Amino acid sequence: MSRLAQNYLGTSHNHQTLSALKQVKIFTDGACSGNPGPGGYGTIVVVDGVESELSQGYKRTTNNRMEIRAVLAGLESLPERCDVQVFSDSKYVVDSIKLNWAKGWKAKGWRRGTGEKALNPDLWAKMLDECARHKVTMNWVKGHAGHPENERCDELAVAACSSRELLVDEGFEG
Repeated sequence: MSRLAQNYLGTSHNHQTLSALKQVKIFTDGACSGNPGPGGYGTIVVVDGVESELSQGYKRTTNNRMEIRAVLAGLESLPERCDVQVFSDSKYVVDSIKLNWAKGWKAKGWRRGTGEKALNPDLWAKMLDECARHKVTMNWVKGHAGHPENERCDELAVAACSSRELLVDEGFEG
């Protein structure tokens, strides 16, 4: 069991009603050295005042994929339905959920309004599943502007890019 899950499950109020969902904050950032190139994400999940950091690097990917993965990592780490505030400096990620772009792409067989293929359908499909599982509110924050959690997520993402334990981004390279 992950440290985050242990922290989460070790807190009180494990039983929830629809009106009493656990309040969670997720801060995220993605990074890429070259685009495409080695990439990584950094995520901070705050549950009951306890912060947990998540990060992972990939051998070859894109910055947008890392921005999406950062949010997914946080949402997927939650063992039960929560009321989640996500904070990201990626307008692409925030607007794709907040303005229902991803839902539209899915409804059109992963095509954009122009008929072009939507990018990153593998990750967007997972994101839509997670957004259905949780009550998610997307919030945009300006990157590199002194927001403490965003700055820390950037540090985690950049460090993950240069990690020795880089994974293959199957959806990008596979």
